[in-house]
This record gives sequence, C-alpha cells and structure tokens, in this order.
Amino acid sequence: MNYPAPSSEINLGSIFPFELDQFQQEAIASLNAGSSVVVCAPTGSGKTLIGEYAIYRALARGKRVFYTTPLKALSNQKLRDFREKFGFDQVGLLTGDASINRDAPILVMTTEIFRNMLYGTPIGQIGISLVDVEAVVLDECHYMNDRQRGTVWEESIIYCPHEVQLVALSATVANSDQLTDWLNRVHGPTDLIYSDFRPVPLEFNFCNPKGLFPLLNESKTKINPRLIKRGKKGLGEKGKGGRPEASSIIYTISQLERRDMLPAIFFIFSRRGCDKAVAEVGDLWLVNNDESQILRRQIDEFLARNPEAGRSGQIAPLYRGVAAHHAGILPAWKVLVEELFQQGLIKVVFATETLAAGINMPARTTVISTLSKRTDNGHRLLKPSEFLQMSGRAGRRGMDLQGYVVTLQTPFEGAKEAAYLATSPADPLVSQFTPSYGMVLNLLQTHTLEQARELIERSFGQYMATLYLKPEYDEIGEIKAELAKIQAELAAIDENELALYEKLRQRLKVERHILKTLQEQAQADRQEQFSMMLDFAVSGTLLSLKDKSMIGTLPITAVLVAKAPNVGQGSYFVCLGQDNRWYVATVADVVDLYAELPRVEVSHDILPPAELALKRGQCVRGNQETAAIAQSIPDPGEFMYMPPEVVEQLARFNAVQAQLESHPLHQSGNIAKIFKDRARCVELEAELEELQEQVEQQSQRHWEEFLNLIQILQQFGGLDNLVPTTLGQMAAAIRGENELWLGLAISSGELDSLDPHHLAAAAAALVTETPRPDSKVRFDLSSEVADALAKLRGIRRQLFQIQRRYNVALPIWLEFELIAIIEQWALGMDWVQLCANTTLDEGDVVRLLRRTLDLLSQIPHVPLVPDCLRKNAQRAMQLIDRFPVNEAME
Repeated sequence: MNYPAPSSEINLGSIFPFELDQFQQEAIASLNAGSSVVVCAPTGSGKTLIGEYAIYRALARGKRVFYTTPLKALSNQKLRDFREKFGFDQVGLLTGDASINRDAPILVMTTEIFRNMLYGTPIGQIGISLVDVEAVVLDECHYMNDRQRGTVWEESIIYCPHEVQLVALSATVANSDQLTDWLNRVHGPTDLIYSDFRPVPLEFNFCNPKGLFPLLNESKTKINPRLIKRGKKGLGEKGKGGRPEASSIIYTISQLERRDMLPAIFFIFSRRGCDKAVAEVGDLWLVNNDESQILRRQIDEFLARNPEAGRSGQIAPLYRGVAAHHAGILPAWKVLVEELFQQGLIKVVFATETLAAGINMPARTTVISTLSKRTDNGHRLLKPSEFLQMSGRAGRRGMDLQGYVVTLQTPFEGAKEAAYLATSPADPLVSQFTPSYGMVLNLLQTHTLEQARELIERSFGQYMATLYLKPEYDEIGEIKAELAKIQAELAAIDENELALYEKLRQRLKVERHILKTLQEQAQADRQEQFSMMLDFAVSGTLLSLKDKSMIGTLPITAVLVAKAPNVGQGSYFVCLGQDNRWYVATVADVVDLYAELPRVEVSHDILPPAELALKRGQCVRGNQETAAIAQSIPDPGEFMYMPPEVVEQLARFNAVQAQLESHPLHQSGNIAKIFKDRARCVELEAELEELQEQVEQQSQRHWEEFLNLIQILQQFGGLDNLVPTTLGQMAAAIRGENELWLGLAISSGELDSLDPHHLAAAAAALVTETPRPDSKVRFDLSSEVADALAKLRGIRRQLFQIQRRYNVALPIWLEFELIAIIEQWALGMDWVQLCANTTLDEGDVVRLLRRTLDLLSQIPHVPLVPDCLRKNAQRAMQLIDRFPVNEAME
C-alpha cells in the first residue's frame, strides 16, 4: 500500500520514543489518509498503541475520541491507564452506573453506552453528543463473537456516522478480511492492518510428571517426536485406571521457578479449582525479601482502607506472591491482585478463563491446566481462538525476550491435543446479531419500517449470510441464465402455431388411445370366436402363434399339421411355422385363426420329427422338405379381420396424424427440441422458485425476527401502528435482556408503592438469572415484595406464551429464591454477616447487587414513571451503593 507521510501535526518520536512495528506504522498512515482501520494482531503485540495515536492526534487538533470496551472492568482499567498517560482531567468515563468527567476530550465507555447514544432516542440522551468526535476506538472488537454482547458491536458500526473514523482493534481471527470488507460497505473506506508478528515470541512446552519438555518439533509445525508414545516408551507415566498421570501444581510451579519462567498465570476453568490451587501451594514462598516488604506494605494499606475486603484464605498466600482471580472474588480484591501482578510482585495467579478476555495482565508464562472445558452442551476441546487468547497473555513486551506457554498432561488430554491447538489457526468471527425489543422500539422512534429494514440488512450477520449463501446465489444466476437462453429461443416461435400443434398432438394421443381400446375389444371378441373354431380346425389351417417360450418376439404365422389329445386341457396343436420350425401349442398360444384363407397343402408323409415332445412350448428346427412348405405359408396381414368400428377409428387416427405431419413446425424437423425446451423451462422455473424461497428464508432471518418482535409489541400495546406507545417509550429507555418485560413490570403499578428496600429486592427479581440448585440464602423475603412479584406472574406467563408462539427466546426473569439478600443489604446489614448467610461467592453477591443497581439507576430516567417510583428508586440506589458494591472511581 502507498501511504502518505505521517501527519505533520504530531511528531511520532516524541509520543512513542521507540521504533514502531511495521503494522503500527501502516495503521497510523491509514488513519492519516482518512480511512478507518481494522487492526488484527496477536494479543500483546501493541494494538493499543494505534488507539493511543488516534487520541494524541485528536488532542492536537482540539477534537475528541470515544474509546469503547466490552466490559466495565476494562473501561475502569482504561480510565486509570489514560489518566496516567494523558492527564487526569483529559479523561472521562461512561458506563451503565458511572459517569465521570463526561465532557472530557477522551471519553472511555462501554460499547453498549455508545450504541445507545447512536439511537438518538431518550435511552442515549446522556448529555453528550458526537460533536467534535474525530475517531471511535472499538477495543476488543472480536467480542462480536460474544453471544450476549455481539449485537451491540454490529449496531455501533452500522449506526456510527460515516465521517467518524473507526479504529477496530481485534485479536487474531480467521476472517479479518471479511470483517474489513463489511466495514467498507456499511461505514466507509477501511483498511485491514494484519500482523501475525509477536514482538515477544512464544515457546510452547508440555509438562508431565517426568519434567517440562518442548511441545513442538524444531520447525514448530508438529508435535515433538519425543512426546509421541511408541509402545511402552514415551515421556509419560500411567496413573490409576491405566490413564496418564497428571503432574501436581506444586511440581509444575517448581519447574517454572527453576527455569526462571515466573511470573505465571495459571488457567484453571473453575473457581473452586483456583481456590483449591491457592490452598495447595499455600506454603510456597515465591517472592524475595524486598518484594515481600513492598507486598506487605501495599496489602496492609488496602486492608486498612477496606477492612471488610480481606479473607483469611486469600491474604496469607498474597503475602507469599500467590493469588486467585475469578468472578467469585470481591471485585476490589481482584483490582488489588491485578495491580500487584502488573508490578511483578505476584508470581502465580490462578485464574479462570475470563482473565484472558482483555484485562491487561501480561505474564512471562501462561499455564493452561486442561485443554477441554465444560459447556452447556457437555465437555469439549478448547477452540483454537480460546487457546490463543490465553496463550497470548504470555510474554511481556519490553520485559521478556521469550514468552512461555505450558500445557499439562491430564488423565484425558496430552501432548497430541496440545500440539493440535498450538499449531491451529484462529477461529473466524461469527455474527451473533439478534434483534431485541429495545432495538425495535428505538429504531422505530427515528426510522420508518423500510429504513429499519435497511439497517438490519446491513448487519455483519446479513453480510455473512450472503457470503454463506453464495453457492445458492450462483446457482440462481446459472438457472436464470439458462432460462433466459431457452426463453429467447422459444420467443422466435409463433405461439398460435405452437398452440395449434400442441392441440393436434393431444388429439392424436386421444385418438390413439381410442384405437387401442377398440382393437383390444375386437381382439377379445375374436379370441372367443376362434377358440370354438379351433375345435373344428383341420390340417392346413393357418394360425397365428404367440408364446413366452417361443423364440420370436412377434406372432408367427404357422400351418396346423396335426392335433394330439392333451389330457383334461383340450388338444395340443402341432404346427409348422413360416420360420421352418415345428411348434407344440395350446389354445392359449393361438393369437388368431384365418378361416377365410385357403388351407396350405401338407402331405400326409410330412411328420413332426421324433425328438419333438408333445409338450407346450416345444420347438424343433425343420428340414429341407418342410422348408418348401414354410415358404408357401402366406402373410395373412391383408386378410386380417378388422371390425368396422376399428377401421373407422384407424381412419380418424391416420387423418389427425397426417394433419400433424403437414404442420410447419413438424416440417421444420425441430419439434422434438422445442417441446424438450418447453419442458425444461417448466422444470427450471420450479427449481428457481424453490431455491429463491430457501435463500429468502435464510437471508431474511434477522428481519423475520425483527417483525416477530413487532408483532409481540403490538399485542402487548407497546406499539400502535408502528409508533411506540407509553409502554413502548418506557421499554425503549431501558437496558436489559428483555426490555419489554422490564417495561411491563415497571408500568404495571405493582412497584409504585414499595418502600426503597422492598423496591431494591423487587428490582433484583427482574434481573437475576435462575440460580444453580445449590445456591441458598438464609433470609426470608418480606411479604410486601412477595405479594408485588406474585401479581406480575400473570403478565410473565402471557409474555412467555406469546414469545414461544413467535419463536422468541429472550429471558423473562422473576426470581424469588435469592433476592431476600438484596433486601437485607438495603436495610444496612454489614457485608461479612450478609455473606455468612448465603452459599453464593462474594463476587456473585456483588454482581447481583450491581445488576440491581443498574436497573434502579435507569428507573428515574424512564419516561412517564410516577414520581413516587422515581424517588424510591433513587433512595434504593443510595441504600445499596456502598462498599464493596460501589467502584471507587473518583
């Protein structure tokens, strides 16, 4: 690509005092040329630098940049990073429950907030606009793959004004060219900046009870031959039940420590597994004296500020450089772990897979403890992209010359599976685009139905469906071309002449059928007559013979020579045929008898050969003497008896046939092809219709879903003639998994008179997923909340039934089991006592409270909500938004 020189407004050397990689230079050049960019490069390769360049450039021009991330935790981390890099006042934050310095030139936000702004409806009216926004950075763009959040990314790209440059930063995906092509179509000129270069190269290793070994061969293309089992040899040992033995966590860490491969992120796919691992290595000291002193000071300062945040099973290991990081841990504690790890003070973090998703915690080594994971559909091997995402955390730029990825022997997976994943390319991005009630209601406030359809049809999902259906589209094109060619040839033929010919053809068909029927009737009558005549037939009478055992395919004219008795079944007829063969026949073999013709003279001396047995169907060749008689047998065709009605019908048939043969189309000699082409036309038209129907069904899936949601909204009174009603406007202003359900609950009036602590519990019921069976809360729910929620059950049942009728699978939460914990927290119970009365992990309780807080924070902004409900929602927020629920983002 030929790029212009970088913008003279910024001296790259002053902001990046090191040599930029080729892909970074190309991306900056593309941005300066006015294009948007899709930057697709491995985790840890320096993609963020391109987003930072867009920020520096905007600041130099007095413009603004929006920096979007998929997760609140990532947004909070970016706020901290950018304040440090660009200055405290230069950066603001917008998430579902936080708004800080919203007019700052650099505004970090969740992608969902950005999408809501683009709707241009009350849900997005948060006091800011896209005025002076020069670029939008879409960090972690591969989140389009995410089943729950993917739609938000696609909508953001579709709705974003074309004059705003997009900087899409993505991990390595297989179809980055398709993503770029789609952006070119729906947003504007976009360049793909692709790099598979890792500034810190990775080395893949395999650990089993015998040690740590290179996983791949020297060319890094296949498994290390030493790891392949051959008979009893191979670097592995059998454990119980004949399965391979796994290496212990302590042994694995000791191997890493001996080889100077720490700090490490040790991925274990369960919270309990992470906590158990921390306990298992509890006696290991992984930090030196200096590090221990710094650690102790920082941990003690944190605990002094947040005395409720410390847990005995977590504090002691942290002093020794060991920690866990998963969704069940208190968010504030996780932030502490992240900060200490980034400083290199923690040597091993046992983490679930979620840590791989964007949080900036690079390590020298990542250990992947197992290569399969439990999903809703059972156990499965990791996908290459999941493996890559975790592997990519290894190797700290500017700190490590080499990053290490260590996979472990387990009873179920070994080096073979690890080598397969280590050498596999990334998975492609798959669109998760799914219309929602919120999308329908917000689009219909500012767009006509046709405009909304156009937007839906610009989705990446639609683009991929079109690509996926390319073979079908090609086939449709081929059928249309063949059809057009045939139709052009048929167009030269006079339709009236063709119609007349077709009429004659059909008439001939009818006349033929009548003739055949009359001939069959005459034959049956004739058969009846000559079966009696045969009794009186004498030598020399001419017969016509046909039998399945006879050689000829047509009836044979023969002369009767003699009769012989056939016990109980009439007579045998010994005959000599025109073909000079002797036949033995029965009445059933005689097709006709020609009494009208003179008899053939057969001498009494002529006798059948001795070898001719008197048995039906017997046949023996004649001699020279009989040959003379055979030649004298006349062809009886012209003397055949034909009833008058058959003669008459034959004349009719011949007349129509003559008419047909004299027709100009018949004379042209092309008539067979014409009718073949016409038949092919009918066939092709049927094929085309079927194929087009299939393609339409598949390609219009998203639009069909959109229309189904409209039908449901109309049935519940959310839309009137495609215009959002009061209920529709309320639902449109809410963020959630099922905006209609939340709108119906809020507009029902059942929540209006609840006290703030009761309202908090009721709000939790509407956003809490069905818990696991072993989840318990040892508090009773107050009757006020239970009664209010019970009255919503009828609406929920009705919505469930109608959603099922339209194949809509959006969740309709109404959870009674766990929400008493929210009520107790709102009544002021302290954190330790609260958590002592539930089986839920602390992180789960915080997440439950934050989801509740998110809904409560929206209620005051929902249009047409009664004042009492608005005030109670604000008060309920104050009651539950305290440590450790709130996030300290001063």
